[in-house]
Amino acid sequence: MHLVCVCYGQPADPAAFDDYYTRVHIPLALKIPGLVSFTTGKCRSLDGSGPPCYLVARLGFADADSLTTALRSAQMRAAGADVANFATGGVTMHLEEHNVILG
Repeated sequence: MHLVCVCYGQPADPAAFDDYYTRVHIPLALKIPGLVSFTTGKCRSLDGSGPPCYLVARLGFADADSLTTALRSAQMRAAGADVANFATGGVTMHLEEHNVILG
């Protein structure tokens, strides 16, 4: 599986981030062509310090061609443009080729 990983920094207002992300951003992302999985996870550090990210979203695509099509789509551009509307803690995005070792 090929993933777009979006790492959101700590927002100025976590409740407002969560509300906007759920009501507006997720529905935009779900329109991206070729999307076969979409997971999110809120981050906590193991040592009690502040985690480097507030939330990580992983958008999965079956293969490299599907990912390429998605990255070029109007729907991906719309979702990407929307990030500035709520990600007050900044955002880092990267691509990942996902290999399951166990499970």
